[in-house]
Amino acid sequence: MPRPKVKTTAQVKNDYARKAYDDLRIQVKKGRKADLQDHAANRGESLNGFVNRAIDEAVERDKEKDGDS
Repeated sequence: MPRPKVKTTAQVKNDYARKAYDDLRIQVKKGRKADLQDHAANRGESLNGFVNRAIDEAVERDKEKDGDS
């Protein structure tokens, strides 16, 4: 009897990520990624966490500037 297919941990995580998250790709000049990673690490954040925080803060500032709630 053939063995049942078993998903690896990575496959399970990737399946969840596809269901729960949207991907957003950005490009930065060579060397900028390392600078951003260092900045995030110095603040105790991942690069992804830093980018998400920066986006959230910019959106909030724009809303306040535009008088939106």
